[in-house]
Amino acid sequence: MYIPKHFKVSDAEEIREFVQQNSFATLVTTKKGKPIATHLPMQLIKENNDYYITGHMAYGNPQWRTFVDSEDVLVMFQGPHAYISSSWYEQENVPTWNYQAVHIYGPARILEVEELKQDLAQLLQQYEKHRENPVLWDKLSPSLLEKELKGIVGFKIKVREVQAAYKLSQNRNERDYLNITEQLKKEGNPDSKQMAELMQQRSNTQL
Repeated sequence: MYIPKHFKVSDAEEIREFVQQNSFATLVTTKKGKPIATHLPMQLIKENNDYYITGHMAYGNPQWRTFVDSEDVLVMFQGPHAYISSSWYEQENVPTWNYQAVHIYGPARILEVEELKQDLAQLLQQYEKHRENPVLWDKLSPSLLEKELKGIVGFKIKVREVQAAYKLSQNRNERDYLNITEQLKKEGNPDSKQMAELMQQRSNTQL
């Protein structure tokens, strides 16, 4: 991913938090030179001193079969994004787009059945534990679990390279930055509102 120096993020803890908060990702591999992509919920886990991305896909999805021939796979995580009008600047310029993105590269392997069960249990715990009637792994019937496990393939990707870019108008002066934030609030769509909130949070600590 091309990352201009203004927008490069290198703080490991900040990147880990971003990945966990934006865990619905895009997995990219290639088959005979053609890119293949699947959109999936992912988990970031730590084992000893290494980090891994785990997930699962339908058995009928041919992408998992490409792992064996792929030295590295690519997982893309994306945060809020929004169009930035150049009419919001003090001086003449061109419009642009603000966004957050993290790319992770590494080798992938297929999970064994017991590993997959453990990963699914953790996934349910993450997304169900705060609900009034949580559907956790040990509450599901063995017959249902056995049936569903036959229809999916789990995978585990060792994090070997991380690229992170937060394009949040850091290259603008303070007056432009604050005006962009205010204008985004008026746009009337969720992405722009979320971008405004993010920029405002960062301005409270950095401007």
